[in-house]
Amino acid sequence: MALETRSEYKLPLPPMRGPAADFYKFCKAHELRFQRCAECGTWRHIPRDVCAKCGSFKFEWARSSGKGKVFSWTVTAQPFLPQFAPMVPYAPVIIEMDEGVRMLSWLTDVKPEDLQLGMRVAVVFDDVTPEVTLPKFKRAVSQ
Repeated sequence: MALETRSEYKLPLPPMRGPAADFYKFCKAHELRFQRCAECGTWRHIPRDVCAKCGSFKFEWARSSGKGKVFSWTVTAQPFLPQFAPMVPYAPVIIEMDEGVRMLSWLTDVKPEDLQLGMRVAVVFDDVTPEVTLPKFKRAVSQ
């Protein structure tokens, strides 16, 4: 996907409120960070106030290695929103990060028919608008 300016970028943008705003603030700085519980050390994503494992409200924003693997995907042939029509077919991908959290994203350099379970990937950052940077992924150099 090519980088675009705010006036050119037509896809939905993430809401910039609550704990998600902090996540995207780090992405804007080209850092992939996830919450990690300060009590039990459990990593978590999607950002939230409480640890699902121990119930603690204490956490830190810990830097991710930015590396992971393809956990799952689906190939979309019928877009839900008209803004996605020029991209069909496309494959939203679930990435399992080396820290254990999973996130939905895009692979920027792999066609849907070339996806493989367990394919190693690394984060790249796409500055889609002056305000918003999205974490996306590319095939890792070393598998």
